[in-house]
Amino acid sequence: MREMVQQIGEVVIAELRAAGYMESTIGQYQKSIKALSVLAEPGGGVYTVSLGKVFAAMTTSPRTGRFSAQRRFDFCRLVRLFDSYMATGQVDLATQKRGGGGAWPGSEELAALARSWAAEMVQRGLAAATRDAYGRVARAYLVFLESRGLSCLSEADGASVLAFLASLRARWAVSSLPWLISNFRPFLKFTGRTDLVDALALAGVRRHHTILPVLDDQDLEAVVRACGSQQVRARDAAITLLAVTTGLRACDLVSLRLVDVDWRTQTIAIVQQKTHNPLTVPLAPLVASRLADYILDERPASADDHVFLRVKAPHTRLGDHAAIHRVTANIFAKAGVADVKAGSRLLRHNAASRLLRAGVAVPTISAVLGHASPESTNIYLSVDHDRLLECVLPVPAGARS
Repeated sequence: MREMVQQIGEVVIAELRAAGYMESTIGQYQKSIKALSVLAEPGGGVYTVSLGKVFAAMTTSPRTGRFSAQRRFDFCRLVRLFDSYMATGQVDLATQKRGGGGAWPGSEELAALARSWAAEMVQRGLAAATRDAYGRVARAYLVFLESRGLSCLSEADGASVLAFLASLRARWAVSSLPWLISNFRPFLKFTGRTDLVDALALAGVRRHHTILPVLDDQDLEAVVRACGSQQVRARDAAITLLAVTTGLRACDLVSLRLVDVDWRTQTIAIVQQKTHNPLTVPLAPLVASRLADYILDERPASADDHVFLRVKAPHTRLGDHAAIHRVTANIFAKAGVADVKAGSRLLRHNAASRLLRAGVAVPTISAVLGHASPESTNIYLSVDHDRLLECVLPVPAGARS
């Protein structure tokens, strides 16, 4: 049976309304459906997957004659919904993550190696974000090998590792290369090729531990004051306050579920996404108050049991750490704090440094932050100026002249 553009469009619009999409968003979909209907007219108004590909490729604005990112976004998202309906009879409104996971090698042997690495990471119990980062770099290397005419790993040598890293320098910041190598090394170890692992050391990339930034008292007070006001969403205030007071990672904030909150004891108990270790943190009165405001008055009705949901439909869990960064950046802007990068990493460092300056023992801070190893907390010693000054030796009298 042939499916008509107009008929599928009616189903899509009905599903969007049922899911609670804003009328302004639905209006944008309707405009795209109208444009797709015009394209389908020569074929009798019938929709096909090939027609969808042509429509999605129409990224040039007829008004300006230039590429339009908005046009590409609108047309591609409509085609995705139409294609899901054609394939399953259902309109798939699930949100799509950015990036798409990166390219996969075409060679069967290299593709099989990538799949084996993915299965191995699951077997090891690595967090989803970690698997994504490790897998993306591994597949990029395998695709690079293919570009050099290699179809299996046995044909690669240490020089291929160095050439791969060199190819990335044009697209990656130098400061990001240590992170990339740390994500690349586990895959090379998995292959059992010690020569490839040794080649990483020849790249000469070293990680530099800089002094971590923290909020001064005035900025912290402004952020907390903004979170306690009615100028910001209760959801955004609760997320920011949790990060400020507990130092929870962004991945744990995204994964937080309603059952993790114990209102009787005013605590949150989770299993950390990164370390898989259990962690219980207290809820300060203001945090508990704003979290309750969100859950009782602001949180959309949804079958999703994650605490923090998307404001716009579909009302599902937040996508990733980028969503947390947008929330905290918005709070910082409203608080008038503009000289720092308002990410969960900064807030995590800030929580640790304040505990340290309050005289809390490093092992205790390590437990509060949920570090797998107490040694991970040592980096926060760099912000404890008073203790660092105690380590400074006096300048010899003869050197002053």
